Amino acid sequence: MEIVYKHLNDQCQDIVLLDAKDRIRYMHKDILIEYPKIKEIHSLLNQLMDRPKKPRMQNLLIIGESNIGKTSIITSFEKKHHSYGIEDENEMSVIVRPVILALASDNADVKDLYTSILEAFWSPFNPGDTLVKLRHQVFHQMQECNVKILIIDEIHHFLRGTSKQQRNVMDALKNIGTKLMIPIVGVGLREASLILTSDPQLSSRFDLIKLSKWELNKDFRVLLQAFEKRLSLKKPSNLASKEKATLLHMISQGNLGNLHRLLIECASYAIENEIEEITLDIINKFKWIKPTNSLTPREIPI
Repeated sequence: MEIVYKHLNDQCQDIVLLDAKDRIRYMHKDILIEYPKIKEIHSLLNQLMDRPKKPRMQNLLIIGESNIGKTSIITSFEKKHHSYGIEDENEMSVIVRPVILALASDNADVKDLYTSILEAFWSPFNPGDTLVKLRHQVFHQMQECNVKILIIDEIHHFLRGTSKQQRNVMDALKNIGTKLMIPIVGVGLREASLILTSDPQLSSRFDLIKLSKWELNKDFRVLLQAFEKRLSLKKPSNLASKEKATLLHMISQGNLGNLHRLLIECASYAIENEIEEITLDIINKFKWIKPTNSLTPREIPI
């Protein structure tokens, strides 16, 4: 008779039958739990994409502390709007890229901005080309691929330049949005909002979303239930119980990335030691997990 693990989702029903090494490896894969905030932001991004084109499109800045889930939100959005091929009026194959997700370089430099965008296309270019040539290639590539929205991750890196460099790179970004008539979305740490303060005109073009830590409430317990369905353990852990939820929240400090890492460490230990569930003792064993933004490193007990 086939055993059904009711506490797991459909995919984990098969994973839990694998050996310990493969089960642990599976848990380290990227996972996305579509909690309400993700759905709200995805809906807003879709609205921005679908608005009629005009030179002054409304833009968006998404900010939050490190490891809070910003990159997961935008990468999952990009995957939902993946590339596809069509034939143009000359029956030539054309690649459509509705969403371009670029990673900001580690300084405020216009040439590096164009290079980052071209890298997102996975198309050949010469980074040694002149600024004018790279700019032309960016505009040509985005028009050819019918890009509807440009997302720049780690946009706080633009703060590392001088005031003039910051203005130049943001002006270049603004020009892309104006000439191609597409919305621009910036994603970064909380200090990224400082980029907009130097230019009132630029600031008026951006709406702001702040991602906050999770509170210890019903939503956090629902999140724990969703995580538990993806942990390849043979026994239910009841992570949403009052004691476990409180302890997990205290250690993770309500940070999504911290919580994810903590649960993987606990589940891996439970598998390796044939316990097959996350107990309070196991959670306490991993209190050393370093919280994001902690100023002092935590010692790993060995």
